[in-house]
Amino acid sequence: MRKTELTDAALCKAVKEMAGGLIDADLGGGVMKKRVGLAGRGKRGGARTLVATNKGNRWFFVFGFEKNDRANITDEELEGLQAIAVDLLARTGKQLDEAVTDGTLQEICS
Repeated sequence: MRKTELTDAALCKAVKEMAGGLIDADLGGGVMKKRVGLAGRGKRGGARTLVATNKGNRWFFVFGFEKNDRANITDEELEGLQAIAVDLLARTGKQLDEAVTDGTLQEICS
């Protein structure tokens, strides 16, 4: 996704909404789609984020795009994101901490 006004606070708000059941689409394989509003555009004209989740305590933003840049992802992209979801959701807390420490993952909501 090109540089946008998508902030950590907006992503954290999206996680809270999803945890409360406000998920735009379940794409299967642990991947969910969530619209996130951008400044001055709201959710309809904002970004689409794809999240790997167990719908519990694990939420990973794995891909994002602006609606005006593309309509959706391809089947091949979805397969790749589902493989990433499987990997991320299988990691232990220690492995996730190590990935944050080495910069592989970035934690935004703690």
